[in-house]
Amino acid sequence: MAIPLVGSATSAALTSLQQAQSAASTAGTSAAEANSSFGDMVSQGIQSLDATQQSADKLALQAATGDLSDMHDYLIAATKASLATDLTVAVRNKAVDSFNEIMRMQI
Repeated sequence: MAIPLVGSATSAALTSLQQAQSAASTAGTSAAEANSSFGDMVSQGIQSLDATQQSADKLALQAATGDLSDMHDYLIAATKASLATDLTVAVRNKAVDSFNEIMRMQI
């Protein structure tokens, strides 16, 4: 069994520590960019919901006119749109409940 030299073990540990610090600072930067603002996140969520609903509407129109070759595509898109809408409504309701609870607090 070979025993590593103290200098090489220290330099390996130092290199590992520097890589960890670099990764942490990169993660902190990306986290700061990701948390730009709550309003931006809500806006992106609503835009995503709208895109999902438009896709389902497009497939529904194709199904109604007979242009859709696979009905499963429409059913999947409609289910995704329904779940996304339900999630959005649940988040909105929770936010309203939280706001009302904060407003009831006594100072």
